[in-house]
Amino acid sequence: MTDQAERRAGARSQPPQQATPIWRDPRTRAIIWQVLILGGIIALAAYLVHNTLVNLEARSIRTGFGFFEQEAGFAIGESTFIDYRASDSYGKAFAVGLLNTLRVSLIGIVLATLIGVVMGIARLSSNWLVAKLASVYVEVMRNIPLLLQLFFWYGAISFLLPAVRDALNLMPGVFLSKAGLQYAVPVGHPVHPWMGLAFLAGIGGCVLYYRWAKKRQAETGVEPRLGLPLTGILVGLPGLVWLIGGAPVAMNVPEFGTFNYQGGASVTPEFLALLLGLTFYTAGFLAEIVRAGILAVPHGQTEAASAIGLRRGQVLRLVLLPQALRIIVPPTTSQYLNLTKNSSLAVAIGYPDLVSVANTSLNQTGQAIECISIMMACYLTISLTISFFMNWYNRRIALVER
Repeated sequence: MTDQAERRAGARSQPPQQATPIWRDPRTRAIIWQVLILGGIIALAAYLVHNTLVNLEARSIRTGFGFFEQEAGFAIGESTFIDYRASDSYGKAFAVGLLNTLRVSLIGIVLATLIGVVMGIARLSSNWLVAKLASVYVEVMRNIPLLLQLFFWYGAISFLLPAVRDALNLMPGVFLSKAGLQYAVPVGHPVHPWMGLAFLAGIGGCVLYYRWAKKRQAETGVEPRLGLPLTGILVGLPGLVWLIGGAPVAMNVPEFGTFNYQGGASVTPEFLALLLGLTFYTAGFLAEIVRAGILAVPHGQTEAASAIGLRRGQVLRLVLLPQALRIIVPPTTSQYLNLTKNSSLAVAIGYPDLVSVANTSLNQTGQAIECISIMMACYLTISLTISFFMNWYNRRIALVER
């Protein structure tokens, strides 16, 4: 019998292989477990929703968002971009609270970033005094609870600043007192919206010039000037529109009335206290992130940059920070999210943010589920937006591997 015939005979003599049971297949078992877990989550959510609706109906508690169209009946001491009155609706009140939260969060993020970068670099300074002062700032800010810092700043503004009648005249048209900061603003003019559009166009021009400068630097090795051209574009375009529009210079200057200043614009003590607390507290954490990011760059990079004749400032700006950003950005995103969510502590010092407006609306309407759901949805949307932008920026600066 040949070898081929023997192999055929051996194959016929072997018993047929049995199929693997479905419960022993890893992929099938994983799918079954996922379906069961998802089904359990859906069933639990359905039970909670049904139980909530039954309890609300048993207690004759209204549900739905129809109260948004009802008159709010309460005043809000400070609003952003919206002229609000007590006779307006709850929906408009929520919009004011949301805009107030966004205003203090965005300004706080910008200021905290600037202070954090400066303090983080200062901690690495070769000057002993500068490094120690920066270290003291970081340790103090990071180890005192934010709520206590808010109380401190609010108390400092309330007790250390002079009364309204004796307000500090910081500069012409700018006054600081217990009532907050009052400052002059331009009188409304038709050219102002066009100046705003020119400013946006200037931002676009700055982006294009920056890209051109980086491309030219990569091609020639010569770094074009950035500061003066970017400032000229950003300021020059609105200034040109202002000149074409007649160069209006009329200002609405605050003047002291019977009890307070009238005219101009103002920033309340609550907003100042909240902004200072959020800014200095978050900047302490950002300073440590910046310091750690710079130290994570191999020291050989610094030595190589110094060897080719770069000054210390150029080494930091052109070599260390661009590489450190890849380490700095992810934890910085978390601090931005923390700052935004920590703004909800504004209710402790009376700043009318989203939480404060929602609490007042909840007490008046009794619709707790709707008010809490709105707060959760707003903070979730803000946090996801910040995360999306920071993740996009992190991918943009990431090293491209071949």
